[in-house]
Amino acid sequence: MKRLWLHLKRKNVCFVSFTIALIICCFMIIILRVNEGGGGQEARVFERSRLTVKYGINCTAIYEMEPVEVSKTLAIRKQKNYVGATDQTIVNATSDCDWFVVTQGYDGIQGTEFEREFPLAYSLVVHQDAALVERLLRAIYMPHNIYCIHYDLKSPADFISAIKGLARCIPNVFIASKLERVQYAGISRLRADLNCLSDLLDSEVKWKYVINLCGQDFPLRTNAELVSDLKELKGRNMVESKWPGGKKQRWSVHHILKNNNEYYDTPVSTSEEKSPPPHNIEMFVGSAYFTLSREFVVFVRWSFLARDFLAWSEDTYSPDEHFWATLVRVPGVPGEVPRSDPEISELISKTRLMKWSYLEEDLYPPCAGVRVREVCIYGAAELRWLLNYGHWFANKVDPKVDPVLIECLEEKLAEKRLNVQSKV
Repeated sequence: MKRLWLHLKRKNVCFVSFTIALIICCFMIIILRVNEGGGGQEARVFERSRLTVKYGINCTAIYEMEPVEVSKTLAIRKQKNYVGATDQTIVNATSDCDWFVVTQGYDGIQGTEFEREFPLAYSLVVHQDAALVERLLRAIYMPHNIYCIHYDLKSPADFISAIKGLARCIPNVFIASKLERVQYAGISRLRADLNCLSDLLDSEVKWKYVINLCGQDFPLRTNAELVSDLKELKGRNMVESKWPGGKKQRWSVHHILKNNNEYYDTPVSTSEEKSPPPHNIEMFVGSAYFTLSREFVVFVRWSFLARDFLAWSEDTYSPDEHFWATLVRVPGVPGEVPRSDPEISELISKTRLMKWSYLEEDLYPPCAGVRVREVCIYGAAELRWLLNYGHWFANKVDPKVDPVLIECLEEKLAEKRLNVQSKV
């Protein structure tokens, strides 16, 4: 009997020891999998919480400007405790592309036949906040479109790694083949877009129009709505183009970009006068941001006139704000805007909706967010105004200023997409 008892005891000890060993083994396997691929577990942190859910905020009520709901967003802003995903979080998340594409919903995005017949291209010139760039990408993404990202060579290493991860994981998203060290108001800002435009023309996607954006832009229209509006252009371009006024000094004198090998923060003007523009080009001014037809981009790439004008613009101030505005007025270009036509202001050009502080009250309501360098970073109280104004993209948005606005824009665009799909 005693011998039987000892046998059972040894058996139980062996079973317990085996169970503990198995648990430890499983635990070690989990740890290895977590660490595998640069932090798979950290990647799950990228599944951001929705503040609209956390605080019970109704985006439709905000759209309807109900005071109680809008006041909730103001209370969140006053807390100033928003913490978004870091660049390193995006690096970790994109270490597992299959997981990233599925969890972020890219695999479930698909356009209608109407949209697939009219593919679009995007040039994104970015330099910070990879998480916000990813939200912009997801909001404009369609698998049949094509997306070129140009990151600033001065950007932090984590940001660059994050952007490379996004391009590696998301189909039809790629990094520009030539990258610039972007200088504010210098020719490099224009070249960043031109580099992407060249790559986009060489891509297999035969896109109809190209739109350039920055990291603080956000769409106000679904892809289907945008396609519908662009078809109405019938080959014309959507670019600001105004008379120069007091901006002639930007190109009437030579500007210096750097001292020896050290770039200035912005180009520095000199007293040395510049020659007039080549080919008797008449100058116009506008914005760095555009919506251009494929045919016009082909003209810019191969035309001697465009090349000469680009070379002449090398030592001007903010050439991106006169290059496109001027070229669309050149007689005979694809989608030409006759020089005799009225000015095309930012209120007429639908590409981008910005609020300048000096135009508030006169042309649009006061900024509900915060103003930075005379430009409004939008707040949630502007949701209805943004969606109803008729423009295609909002600038600027920043979740650190108002995280609820971006969530509500995402929600409203998702609702529109679902409505379109339900009718197909």
